[in-house]
Amino acid sequence: KIIFFQGQSGFIIGDPNQWRLNKKLSGGGAMMDIGIYSINGARYMIGEEPIWVTAQETKNDPVKFKEGIDETIQFQLGFPGGAVASCLSTYAVNHLDRFYLAGIDGWAEMQPSTGYGPIKARTHKGELTAAHITHQTVQMDEMAGIILENKKPVIPVNGEEGVKDMKIIDAIYNAVKTGKKVDLT
Repeated sequence: KIIFFQGQSGFIIGDPNQWRLNKKLSGGGAMMDIGIYSINGARYMIGEEPIWVTAQETKNDPVKFKEGIDETIQFQLGFPGGAVASCLSTYAVNHLDRFYLAGIDGWAEMQPSTGYGPIKARTHKGELTAAHITHQTVQMDEMAGIILENKKPVIPVNGEEGVKDMKIIDAIYNAVKTGKKVDLT
């Protein structure tokens, strides 16, 4: 049984004039850009949809991170089976690309977890090894198969996953704004 997930995604953002720091182009800041990786990691690795969120924002550079562009958001997700996720999305810290999963009988960790690779993983039983496969190549090949060969997608490509993610992101922003736990049910 899974008890805990931790997702960390972050890097120090460079050019203050880039699209990631423009609300009209990016839709937000670190949360909209890289926070999604921890949301997906928690949802997929726990195997459930979250039922509540809490979140806190830290902004140390309000000049660079203007209104509507978050610098750092810490967020927590609660799941119906009792698991909890604790996640961090930031444009203020380099080298954050880690997933950690703990269960009753063991743990697993990936670091880096979502970058271009190679991904490294280990469990309470030792290191996991697998051939490095560039995930963008797999995504493009799968999309081509769906279009050209009528292949059935592993995960729906009809927008449902994106809608689920955006509901969670909206709830995280709401939790930051209100300082309260936001129910997702």
